[in-house]
Amino acid sequence: MKDSNQYGQLCAMGHANNSKILTPALCRAARGLLDWTQTDLADRSGVSRSTIKDYEGSRRHEVHRATEAQLRLAFENGGATFVCLEDETVALCTKRVTNT
Repeated sequence: MKDSNQYGQLCAMGHANNSKILTPALCRAARGLLDWTQTDLADRSGVSRSTIKDYEGSRRHEVHRATEAQLRLAFENGGATFVCLEDETVALCTKRVTNT
């Protein structure tokens, strides 16, 4: 049986999808889209600047899923949206602003 996660990706029910949404390149791109420095992201996410610097530079280690979630949430709260496409790539765009 198939289910979709919060990003619309199909996965077997009851099994976590191990693929990461936020790659180092997407992290840098999202900061650029929002015009944030690494310090801005650190302040908004609660993740240390050194961890962000190491991750974006692909140094030392991958980030844990919880750290990735903190970074992603900060980006999403800042106005970025991550969209999973049918070919399993991830696109980055800004949220639509509606006038009410």
